[in-house]
Amino acid sequence: MNKKWMILALVFVLISALFVGCTSSSPQSADPIPNAEDAAGEASQAPLTFSISMRTLGTPYVESHPDINEDKWVKELESLTNTDIDIRLVPHKEYVEKMTLMLASGDIPDVVQASGGVWGPELAGSVQAGVFLPLDDLLQEHGQNLLRVIPQEAWDQVTHDGKIYAIPDYLSNRSRRGTWIRLDLLEQTGLDIPRTTDEYLEVLRAFKKLGVENPYQGRENFKYADTFFAAFDALPFQWEYYNGQVVPKFMAGDKIKDALSFYRTMYQEGLIHPEFLTTPQPQFRSNIISGQAGMWSMNAEEILSWEQELQQNVPEARIAVIPSPIGPDGKGGHYLYDSVVRAFMIHSKTKVDPARLIQFFDWQVSDEAERFFTYGIEGQTYTLENGQINYEIPTDAAKLNEQRYRTNWLWLIKDATFTRGILELSEEGQQLIRIFDDILAQEGRDTIKFDPPLESLLSNPDVRPGTDTPPDVWMTGAIRIILGREPLEYHDQIIEEWLAKGGKQAIEEATKHYLD
Repeated sequence: MNKKWMILALVFVLISALFVGCTSSSPQSADPIPNAEDAAGEASQAPLTFSISMRTLGTPYVESHPDINEDKWVKELESLTNTDIDIRLVPHKEYVEKMTLMLASGDIPDVVQASGGVWGPELAGSVQAGVFLPLDDLLQEHGQNLLRVIPQEAWDQVTHDGKIYAIPDYLSNRSRRGTWIRLDLLEQTGLDIPRTTDEYLEVLRAFKKLGVENPYQGRENFKYADTFFAAFDALPFQWEYYNGQVVPKFMAGDKIKDALSFYRTMYQEGLIHPEFLTTPQPQFRSNIISGQAGMWSMNAEEILSWEQELQQNVPEARIAVIPSPIGPDGKGGHYLYDSVVRAFMIHSKTKVDPARLIQFFDWQVSDEAERFFTYGIEGQTYTLENGQINYEIPTDAAKLNEQRYRTNWLWLIKDATFTRGILELSEEGQQLIRIFDDILAQEGRDTIKFDPPLESLLSNPDVRPGTDTPPDVWMTGAIRIILGREPLEYHDQIIEEWLAKGGKQAIEEATKHYLD
């Protein structure tokens, strides 16, 4: 069994043992923190001291900070909310392993951040084992702003057995990724904005003729490199109902072979980075920012900051988000995200008053919080004139990373689709809002979801897909096809191996869940 999943299995057993007989009753409440509108009364209370685990998410500002708890923005957040926060960072690349070990150790912070809903592998069944508090009553009494702002779809994703167990950082628009293109390079080719896969191929070939090193910039495990799988509706980590069964999309007809053929053509013609299958996120980003890429996939909200960084190296560069390539069915777009980006849960054995913790999160959706996280500190990063905010969007990489950290990572509960207050300040930002409304909202590929996850896959990582990555068994075989080491027909053997290693049981379970 894979080492990571051995750890998960062990953790589940340990967590279950630790919490047998435990009740999930709340600790006795102290005087709660006033809501944001009653902030004047906070000074008379002792600060709310609590710990929180947070995934670094590969955020440059966080991962390069010598001590995030001494960061000026954390200190200002504490001042605004009358809190004393102990942030415990969880490394992005080791997130699942570090989280499961933390839960098994029993040294659990007062608040735990999960990567999505309450069924993630990093939680190792801890919600079901009683590790975290149900929040319904607390939210009704102290979190009315949260209940009003956060959409029901997001609450559903953090609900187990009819009870809410987390506060979600959410998306109002699940179509988040877009197809990015160097518009200045496209103009040099004389070609129009492509729409079909054939037109996209023509543009990539033209980029190569221009001398672009990576016409299409790929990334490891097809992560942020699955644009053309989506065009053929063959994302290998998604499921669909096909011929009376729920199956992975790579088993739904021959469309997966069409997608693999497309990627093989790109590889053979040098239209994609030759090492794209192993290119990590930092190198992926570096190649783009240095001007070596002509087209790639990325979350659309990042476009303004990435363009500014790119222009420091290539002043004439311009980036645009264009409609994603459409396949035979006339549709396209990347996978649709879950409604929940992050979720925050309260440890059932916390010594901290959970009512005050809920009020801290309730403040996150207040006008005061929105102004702080969006613009920073009055007199330092913005000014007010006749009620109008004057904020200058940074242009250098370090300040952009700092802004991104404040508006995305440190702001715990928000509509994470984009930071509207920043975008509305410029014509470029307003154009990005239109991109979300007019392009991304019209595209995207959805999947059949399983909450809770399929039991047949929980301890079988070889055949279990990730959120946006294929299962290992499929990936290993698909690579051989793309590199030209095996013919397209070899994909039939990949399916047989996937079925033999547990995929057959997964299909049976998935179909039963879907039809019940």
